[in-house]
Amino acid sequence: MTHKIPALARALSPEGPLDGFWPIEDYAALGDGRCVALLAPDGSVDWLCVPNIDSPPLFDRLLHRPGGFFQIRPVGAFTATRRYRQDSNVLETLIETEHGSARVTDSLNSTFAGRLPWTEFARRIEGVSGRMTFIVRFRLGTRCGTVAPWIQSTQNGTIFHVGSVLAHLVHSDSMRLLKEEDEAIEAEIVVGEKTRALIALVATENEPLAVPGVEEIDGRIETSDAAWRNWANALHYDGPYREQVRRSALALKLLLYSSSGAIAAAATTSLPERLRDGKNWDYRFAWIRDAAYVANAFLRLGAVAEVKAALAWLVHHLGEEGPLVMYGLSGQRVEDETRYDEVEGYRGIQPVVSGNRASRQHQHGIYGDIFETAALFVSRGNLLDQKTAQLLADLADRCADHWRQKDAGIWELTEDQHYTMSKISCWQALDRACQMAERGHLAKDRAPRWAREKNRIVAWIDQECWSEKRQAYLFYPGTDALDASIALAVPFGFDRDDRMRATLHAIRKELGSGPFLYRYSGMQREEGAFLACSCWMVEALALLGEKREAEALFADFLNALPKNTGIIAEMIDPQTGLYLGNTPQGLSHLGIVHAACALAGNRMKAFDLS
Repeated sequence: MTHKIPALARALSPEGPLDGFWPIEDYAALGDGRCVALLAPDGSVDWLCVPNIDSPPLFDRLLHRPGGFFQIRPVGAFTATRRYRQDSNVLETLIETEHGSARVTDSLNSTFAGRLPWTEFARRIEGVSGRMTFIVRFRLGTRCGTVAPWIQSTQNGTIFHVGSVLAHLVHSDSMRLLKEEDEAIEAEIVVGEKTRALIALVATENEPLAVPGVEEIDGRIETSDAAWRNWANALHYDGPYREQVRRSALALKLLLYSSSGAIAAAATTSLPERLRDGKNWDYRFAWIRDAAYVANAFLRLGAVAEVKAALAWLVHHLGEEGPLVMYGLSGQRVEDETRYDEVEGYRGIQPVVSGNRASRQHQHGIYGDIFETAALFVSRGNLLDQKTAQLLADLADRCADHWRQKDAGIWELTEDQHYTMSKISCWQALDRACQMAERGHLAKDRAPRWAREKNRIVAWIDQECWSEKRQAYLFYPGTDALDASIALAVPFGFDRDDRMRATLHAIRKELGSGPFLYRYSGMQREEGAFLACSCWMVEALALLGEKREAEALFADFLNALPKNTGIIAEMIDPQTGLYLGNTPQGLSHLGIVHAACALAGNRMKAFDLS
């Protein structure tokens, strides 16, 4: 089964979007293993944090007008047709005007050996026909109003200072400077048929900056493209929806912070989950949940090196900090929220924040997430060291001791409850711990206790969380609310057969809006539909043998997504079809991978005990 991601043509006026903000789905994403940039259809880089994904933004027009940005666009009205190169995160845009056409190629450059020691955003302009004039606008952000950018002229070129960040523009001789100020420059580039020009941002933080030449940077665009294609070509997937799976894998790779092996949940902060104030979060951190799910998706696709890096990072920081909900990308504890009230927010929707208050919570789901990743890793022939094995055994004991306690749940709610999905995750952790002990990966002396506790969890869930009235597992005991995440119980192996089938039916009936699902009861009035939930439902239906229903739901889901370059955000408004929430969102993209693999009959089980 094929489902193509087409090249998308847009007619654009010189004025840009009416309110100054592009829809979230209109952004393409670029990355280099350390930072991620978002590029609008009009050639404007509206989001880039330097040097890391979780650094303050260098370009912040995504959240503020005028904000910082780096734009290359032709004079006058034009049509832009954008698409990623095949199996690559290098973006090409065909620009057409009444005067001619040109191709713009954008790349956050790297090398075959990995990321560069500096940020290098390369932008190549190639004339295809006629003669075209491009305007280059480069405006520095203020890091959410915390710094004042300034310019320094040196014999070796102009330096832009943005707090601790040092930036420089490398460009072809054909670029003509029109205006230069502390915060911004404006320049002009003219290209004719078969001529080309390059302009690139190079930047670093608190260290000297090497300045490569134009030809060297231009050559690294092709090196970066080849590196992306080499990585994608090593993926092991030839089932249905192959193009979506590979594009989602490439998007997930953008979120892998190569310096440590951590996986960011998303590349942005403060993009709203609803079109009014209140539900804006910073997702530029590594949740155990998201890291585990992404690692599992990479295992399905044969990207073992990334899984090993993610697991090693996870185990190291579990040992140092204990089982936290999330960590910073370098392993540090995530600070509580800081609000920036002077920043207007995307489309004027506040707050704009850094940090995340959920870092103080406890979620039982982390137990299942950690053990699922470890069990899958060893089931593929890989090995654990003794320190990791001991840490996992201690963690299983901790899970066995604490599963009866309330927690914040998968949705990080402020009210602790006995969430059904949290109990299922504890069962999952102890089940995988028992399986790993039976195969010699963990010491066997504590396994009998783990086995007894996992059986008690099953009995407790069936007794306390099942509702005969609703014919469904409830969100938590004592409520009539439903939770879409319970669909994950099926791939976790907690099938419960008829009860689970009935639960899935109830979830779709109450929480569904077309092919989309809200997270739990009552969210229809609070936020958009959570895109990963639809994929979890597809996977659950497929694994329960309802393949025709699963295929129909997945096809409807993909067809209802906005037609863009293939980048997926956290949520969608089912009525308008507009994306909501942070982007690219790891859970959404890995949901695509898991759903397609389930439809292909590729069930990811750690062990087969039958």
